[in-house]
Amino acid sequence: MIYDKLPIVFLSTIASEKKDSTNSQIASYILDHLDELQNIGIKKMASECSVAISSISRFCKEIGLRDFAELKELLLSTDLYFEEQSTLKSPQDRLHDYSKKVKQSIEMVEASIDMDAIADLCDDIYKYQRVAIFGLLKAGAVSLNLQGDLLMLGKQVYTNISYQQQMEYIMSANEDDLIIIFSYTGSYFDYQEIRALKNKLKIPKIWFISSEKSEFPTFLDRIITFKSLQDQNSHPYQLQFIASLIAQEYSRKHKFK
Repeated sequence: MIYDKLPIVFLSTIASEKKDSTNSQIASYILDHLDELQNIGIKKMASECSVAISSISRFCKEIGLRDFAELKELLLSTDLYFEEQSTLKSPQDRLHDYSKKVKQSIEMVEASIDMDAIADLCDDIYKYQRVAIFGLLKAGAVSLNLQGDLLMLGKQVYTNISYQQQMEYIMSANEDDLIIIFSYTGSYFDYQEIRALKNKLKIPKIWFISSEKSEFPTFLDRIITFKSLQDQNSHPYQLQFIASLIAQEYSRKHKFK
């Protein structure tokens, strides 16, 4: 995983809620005071966040956690980090170094992506009336971009920034649903209790787009993989490149049919 569960869940909550909502206020306060809140109880946390104890319990449930105990586990285990992509002294040299690495990541996709699989995915997008595209954090932005491109091509699809709402959608989907998931590291389902999902997720058709990984969940129907450096730098550019490929191929095959 490039990102721990806590930033995944909290940032998706903030992005999908009104700024002054209780859940947004709690998530924002906790992110601003991660170190201070690691070893306090629910009563003290409620006081620090200026909300009722019941609001903290409800917050945990509504963002997809089991309970306050899981929140405490996340606070103790989360490790926020950021990768600096160049240590060169000159700003111009750093620019060149960063640009070179981005180009390299795109070339890795070009050399490894299965265009026949992309074509099959486009056929499914055209065929299914209900299509949803999901991803977390930067992959979520890629999903929004592909949603916009497909709309310009006459195909309306659904997406949602909230991780919890993504999971609720997936769990309620049936055989008439096509679900496309962008997951750079292949860890999209690692944030959930997978045993509770296996039987349910055999119902919708799920395409999974990920960098190469030794193994994937068995309930996925089709997997498109690509080579990557598994770093934060490559993450958004490779996924966005693939999303743009999908839109380009869809346009060629199915535009306004």
